[in-house]
Amino acid sequence: MTVDTESGDVVATTEMEGFLRLNNAGDGRHVMVSTGEGFSLFDTGLIAQGHGDHDHYYVSDPQLTDVTIEAPEPGHVVVHDGKTALFSDGTGAITVMDSEAIHDGEISDDEIEEHSTETAHHGVAVPLSSGELLLTQGTADARNTVQVLSPAGEVVAETTDCPGVHGEAAAKPTAEGDVVALGCENGPVIYRDGAFHKVAVEEDYQRSGNLFGHHDSSIILGDYKIDPDAEQERPTRIGLFDTLTDSVTTVDLGSSYWFRSLARGADGEALILTYDGQLNVLDEETGDVIHEIDVVEPWEEPEEWQQPAPLVKVGADGFAYVTDAAAQQLHVVDIEAGTVLDSIDLPETPTELAVVTGDPESAGHDEDHAGHDHEDED
Repeated sequence: MTVDTESGDVVATTEMEGFLRLNNAGDGRHVMVSTGEGFSLFDTGLIAQGHGDHDHYYVSDPQLTDVTIEAPEPGHVVVHDGKTALFSDGTGAITVMDSEAIHDGEISDDEIEEHSTETAHHGVAVPLSSGELLLTQGTADARNTVQVLSPAGEVVAETTDCPGVHGEAAAKPTAEGDVVALGCENGPVIYRDGAFHKVAVEEDYQRSGNLFGHHDSSIILGDYKIDPDAEQERPTRIGLFDTLTDSVTTVDLGSSYWFRSLARGADGEALILTYDGQLNVLDEETGDVIHEIDVVEPWEEPEEWQQPAPLVKVGADGFAYVTDAAAQQLHVVDIEAGTVLDSIDLPETPTELAVVTGDPESAGHDEDHAGHDHEDED
């Protein structure tokens, strides 16, 4: 469904087979739809054109394009520094392109760079502003390694101290370049100033597999799991990871959440949607609660992660968008004011969500995109 959040109208419905995942393509207009065959490019029809000190917006009919990047078991989509990286879990193939190149709805061979990991695994790749590529290495059974490769393919930095590596997010860069955090099962690792640094955590097992950053904040928001034997751990604490000091502050929200509950506000605020139906807005520096916004009725994480349940995303417009699976609604939240602006009735139950505003999700060296939320299926 393509929804105009200003009017509340469902302007188009496109039928596709199978379980679908939605990922921002990076150009502010297109969405990458993960299917059984790869990443299919969907055109939302929203066009923004600069006109002096403001933009003019135009709308065409939303439609599925005929562009598909073949990728067995399509995984993470990462938008960073004006580039978009697609990762195929089934082959370890990595496809990187300029996000702006997607805007015409076509992706030609000369617009993409192709890379590959040594072995297929559930991994991720992040294009860096230096032209280097950060990526994971591993197998279907174990993954412990994160590398940074030069444009020539040489390993310029590496850590093997990241068991179960999963989840990535970029923070505010330093004078030396990009800062990227990755989740592990013994505390995250931070790539900063050309080297990897380990976050000191108290627990022997500490998993933060879903991380969210902001281009103007050195703090990374992450889930905080500490039970290695849990089939489905339901934590109430979140982690605020300082990428400059390699330390963490935890905040207990008093209610559980799941991997789709986390996001970042336009000013870097930490957002967490909890089982009690509240969208918690936290100061990312102090962990103090700024707002507790009642958005949906109390809920719980389903046994299967593919099943619909509330989720939160933030658009380039700064508003938070919360799906309400039980009520078949989409809620629009003013983060700064701490209020629900609108609730839109939907004809179908929402499961996935991507928000496009016409503005690129990553506009080059001074912006980057929060990490993609994709829970492990194993």
